[in-house]
Amino acid sequence: MILAVLANADPVAFVGSSDLGASREFYAGVLGLRLVESSEFADAFDAHGTQLRVTRVARPAQAPYTVLGWRVEDILASVRALQGAGVAFCRFDELDQDEDGVWTAPGGSRVAWFADPDRNLLSLQQAPAG
Repeated sequence: MILAVLANADPVAFVGSSDLGASREFYAGVLGLRLVESSEFADAFDAHGTQLRVTRVARPAQAPYTVLGWRVEDILASVRALQGAGVAFCRFDELDQDEDGVWTAPGGSRVAWFADPDRNLLSLQQAPAG
């Protein structure tokens, strides 16, 4: 028997931060997410209908993989807009990334990675053409 308890519930995304002020400036000021709640424990942002809670922690875990990402229509325009706001994109030796740091996956998706102030790895993804 499959339970459907969460099938229609809205997800909440979590990211750890050792400095809520720096994270607030990044997520609201640089990425443009709307701050909807703030406390000494966490900030909540509206990420296009999904709540993103940036939670204060003593030392965020450094995951070697993407912890949060966004699907975008035009990855190059998105990368360049973020670069213009001071965001640096990550490069990985094992991936063949173009001059903008965009990697094309075997299935055709295009992906670029960047980090928040706590080095949480974030990404942009554009679906394959067609």
